[in-house]
Amino acid sequence: MLADAGWAISVVNPVRITGFAQSELSRNKTDKADAKLIARFAQKAELQLWQPPSLAVRELRALVDRLQALIDMRQQELNRLEAIDQGSVISVGDMVREHIDWLNSEIKNVQSEIDDHIDGNPELKHDAELMESIPGIGKRASAQFLAYIGDVRRFKSAKALAAFIGVTPRQKQSGTSLNGRSSLSRAGHTAARKALFMPGMVAKHHNPVIIAMAQRLEQRGLTPKAIVGASMRKLVHLIYGVLKSGQPFKAEIPMAGIEVQEGI
Repeated sequence: MLADAGWAISVVNPVRITGFAQSELSRNKTDKADAKLIARFAQKAELQLWQPPSLAVRELRALVDRLQALIDMRQQELNRLEAIDQGSVISVGDMVREHIDWLNSEIKNVQSEIDDHIDGNPELKHDAELMESIPGIGKRASAQFLAYIGDVRRFKSAKALAAFIGVTPRQKQSGTSLNGRSSLSRAGHTAARKALFMPGMVAKHHNPVIIAMAQRLEQRGLTPKAIVGASMRKLVHLIYGVLKSGQPFKAEIPMAGIEVQEGI
């Protein structure tokens, strides 16, 4: 609403505001004090202007969120049904099964609407087709990525996109006293990161680029969890590559530089 009204908007990770408040040793927590704190932060920080997503992306986001809500509700009902089946409340079980059937139908309808929405928008369709050319990225994952991230071309690099999502490695090394394992930073878009988990798992077994990387990381002694995180980060780089270049995935291109693009 503010962007549509012509205001200059900057979207900032709240962790930055919290850190700024701690650096000032702020003790009071009131609306007035917080407003002054944010104003001082905005004057000192180098803020980037935020551009609102297109109407097509906003509609896609609403549909994707609705689909996820229905899937979550279905899982809750399936859990309830499992608990009910162990008892003797037959009538309640029938009601839960009826609701599950309705949810299955609604999930199918919303998924169809998502497909129709993407097919009806040339830019979304083009980007979805490019992403789906990457082994490990299916229709649902491409729809989620487009809904949560929008146009990735606004990022200066694949690393910037990975940092925005929160799949960049966070190292724990300081002198000789601290030498812990690296892990995902998780300081980014939570929903987009969750949407990449299953594609990362699939790509680790079916994407030739990520298979080669995973095998090398396994030889280095990385844990399976860390390798999945690295696979997610590599997928982000591949997504950025195909969308930025406008060319479908070709394994030989990223394989050429894989030696210097290792994950966590």
